[in-house]
Amino acid sequence: MKLSEVLEQIRPVAVCGTTDVEITGVEIDSRQVKPGNLFVAVKGTQTDGHTFIPKAVAAGAVAVLQTDEIPDETEPNVTYVRVTDTEEAVGVAATQFYGNPTAKLRLVGVTGTNGKTTIATVLYNLFRGLGYKVGLCSTVCNYVDDEAVPTEHTTPDAVTLNKLLARMADAGCEYAFMECSSHAVVQKRIAGLRFAGGIFTNLTRDHLDYHKTFENYRDAKKAFFDALGADAFAITNADDKNGGVMVQNTKATVKTYSTRTAADFKGRILEESLEGMLLDMDGQEVSVHFVGRFNVSNLLAVYGAAVQLGEPASEVLRVLSSLRPVNGRFEAIRSPKGVSAIVDYAHTPDALANVLVAIGEIVRGRGQVITVCGAGGNRDKGKRPLMAQEAANRSDRVIITSDNPRFEEPQAIIDDMLAGLDAGQMQKTIAIADRREAIRAAVMMARPGDVILVAGKGHEPYQEIKGVKHHFDDHEEIRAAFGV
Repeated sequence: MKLSEVLEQIRPVAVCGTTDVEITGVEIDSRQVKPGNLFVAVKGTQTDGHTFIPKAVAAGAVAVLQTDEIPDETEPNVTYVRVTDTEEAVGVAATQFYGNPTAKLRLVGVTGTNGKTTIATVLYNLFRGLGYKVGLCSTVCNYVDDEAVPTEHTTPDAVTLNKLLARMADAGCEYAFMECSSHAVVQKRIAGLRFAGGIFTNLTRDHLDYHKTFENYRDAKKAFFDALGADAFAITNADDKNGGVMVQNTKATVKTYSTRTAADFKGRILEESLEGMLLDMDGQEVSVHFVGRFNVSNLLAVYGAAVQLGEPASEVLRVLSSLRPVNGRFEAIRSPKGVSAIVDYAHTPDALANVLVAIGEIVRGRGQVITVCGAGGNRDKGKRPLMAQEAANRSDRVIITSDNPRFEEPQAIIDDMLAGLDAGQMQKTIAIADRREAIRAAVMMARPGDVILVAGKGHEPYQEIKGVKHHFDDHEEIRAAFGV
């Protein structure tokens, strides 16, 4: 594709060189540059891509997109293009280079603090169950129909994302469902994409290490809905106090869902156990393999999106009843002795509270609730004592342990968590830094009828310590401790 075509939707401030040059690819990582590539110099949080322009040119880049002034001395046979914002421009350029994939499939984005993975993945499984070819971009794994594509971030960079979406379109996918993180919105990784719809889950404290204030975090989520077109839909959670804020400036058609109040899509629990629930959804009974009020909200968002995309309500509910929970999201494991363990990714105070409320409503005092949890290193320290408080307030016994300590000392993280507990809460709490030993201790404490919650890591098959990911899977550790 000619550089002039790649730049079609971009207004350069200045151009040095010809735009009548053939471009073989778009890259933001100088280490990935191949001959004929356009290199986009992005100023990231850790490094400035402008410092790598010489390296990209040496690797064969024939064009450079940058925000800095074009130097007086430039490399021959290299075109320099100056723009006001390379974060925005790279998404637009990548969309153009990869043939505008979101014009060929219907893309739905899911944003919020908790529930993104469940909603996006259940939508992917639902539409495959309805007979469509579908793409998924999620925290756990990306899929091009049935082909798994490993993932490292909730939302990939703009180049990787457009490459992935183009693969989906080329494979004949009619729909794609994507988690949209607050980082991705702020860093404009989704710039240039056309969304058929957006879903808001909820908003609680998270990622304040990056956004600094809750208001910045909220506004990052809101910006996603502000950018939706008039031909799109916006489905928001009427049970969340920020649900209305998210859509107050959107041009999209707004729909609401709720488990508590009047809404376009309404649901409530009729019966529940650790194996699933019987729900009333919009006046129709449906049995599902999911558990907890928070999952009723998730399923309502899925149901609402499917209906907005034109699927018959009865067919949507039929397929929903056959679907299973997402890996690491309220997964139940039973021991031969009648103890149940729940593996869940809950890593925010609100998510932990939601899971423990769901367990409490099922157990109803007939057994103990034992919670094993920690908090990640090099992340928002303010949520650590709040996590411990939620665990202590809603459990009979608590074991504070290591999560992904990253570059922090596990004991220092544990101490931050314990600092949030009063004397009464401390009496039911112990700390075991070794996560394997913490899980074993919980199993040893448990009696028939008890439920153990192992929270924080969910689908992750590793522990990240000092920059190294060591194999560690909560599912495997629980089964080993159960002897199954």
